[in-house]
Amino acid sequence: MIPLGDASRRLRRWPVVTILIILLNVYVFTRELIYGDAFIYYFSAIPVRITSGHGWITILTAMFMHGGWLHIIGNMIFFWAFGPEIEDAMGRFRFLVFYVVGGVVAMLAQVAAAPYSHVPNLGASGAIAAVMGAFIVTYPRDQIKTALFFLLFVRITFMPAALLIGFWFVMQLFSAGQVSRNLQMGGVAYVAHIGGFLFGVLTARLWMSSSPRRMSSGNW
Repeated sequence: MIPLGDASRRLRRWPVVTILIILLNVYVFTRELIYGDAFIYYFSAIPVRITSGHGWITILTAMFMHGGWLHIIGNMIFFWAFGPEIEDAMGRFRFLVFYVVGGVVAMLAQVAAAPYSHVPNLGASGAIAAVMGAFIVTYPRDQIKTALFFLLFVRITFMPAALLIGFWFVMQLFSAGQVSRNLQMGGVAYVAHIGGFLFGVLTARLWMSSSPRRMSSGNW
């Protein structure tokens, strides 16, 4: 399932911060392609380095890096599906701070899960998970335009945000349980996803600049 956007409401203003964050991620990814593994290793968050008191800035820089084309494309699609509405509800400055803090919390959760790992952690997934957490508590009944893939078949449908994001979160819990015994081996940072998501769910209301708007279609 790939979310394509919120079909239930119209934005009051252009999602400037969301667009700028996407552009920043794309720019950093081009730097990765140019400078290669040395660049990725230097700016990624490596748990053992952080727990030994070094490279704390990488908790921030790693949030804007990706491990490949599929990684960045997938992350940016999810971010574009949910980011604009949360930016609209929070306001641009609060949304920017929320995104960064959510990403930091997610990275710290991953470090805490495997403090002695030498595997580089990178990606915007944790911060985007925070945005998704904020979305599910703010607009749970919104209809999300979604592309459903089954083998070679693709169908466009509409799913309630609570169902779509809830299913995604359950999969993160299941996957984290599956790899909990192999955290030293790296792979997808499911603990960061969970940490970021819970941060979004628990704090979203504190960041809102106003009460959430009702759906433009009037359907609940």
